[in-house]
Amino acid sequence: MNHFFILDPNTETSAQQLNAATLLGEDLTLRKEKAEPQILIYHSHSQETFADSREGKTEDTIVGVGDYLAQLLTENYGYQVMHVTEAFDLAGGELDRSKAYDYARAWLEPVLEENPSIQILIDLHRDGVPEDRHLVTEINGKPTAQIMFYNGLSHTINSGDLSYLPNPYIQDNLAFSLQMQLASERMYPGFARHIYLRAYRYNLHLLPKSLLIEAGAQTNTVEEMKNAMEVVADTLCEVILE
Repeated sequence: MNHFFILDPNTETSAQQLNAATLLGEDLTLRKEKAEPQILIYHSHSQETFADSREGKTEDTIVGVGDYLAQLLTENYGYQVMHVTEAFDLAGGELDRSKAYDYARAWLEPVLEENPSIQILIDLHRDGVPEDRHLVTEINGKPTAQIMFYNGLSHTINSGDLSYLPNPYIQDNLAFSLQMQLASERMYPGFARHIYLRAYRYNLHLLPKSLLIEAGAQTNTVEEMKNAMEVVADTLCEVILE
């Protein structure tokens, strides 16, 4: 705590849940397959944009950033990637995030059932910060948006474990984000902010190897976001490469 994690005031955790030896001891490697999808990238909040995004240009949204991450993982690292670009946060053409996770889950469950080869699920977001805050660092001489891994614990202080949001993979999710965090600190110090632990589930129950990534914020540029995807891809492959 305070070194690698930030705990939301509405939830709680324990030394047992965050046992470093257990989380770091989990094998997260993934063998490369030639034909079948192994990694699925999607966006619960597909309409998120950036400081210099052009109106109506999908490539300047979080979906465009996801396209670049999928391209890097496929072309540079040899993984088979499925990128879902459906807009789960639009209802009747209007922005509505109140049921975005429900809509995403209903879409993803049959896809995962039809594609059992998919072992990694990434929900790629961007954060929202005060307008005078800029989440940026320099990596390899390029301005690069910082990222944050986000975990749901299905537990609130007032209600305890949330039985209506079961997640049998909480420990696996935590292992994945912590191993990503440590690999990032080792390879690219200052790139990853502390892992945020919050009360709910965020569809992280769909696979053991599920990540929710908050990349940059609305004050970052598209270039900074795409530079960040180069670092995310490299860090991910450091963790999963056999």
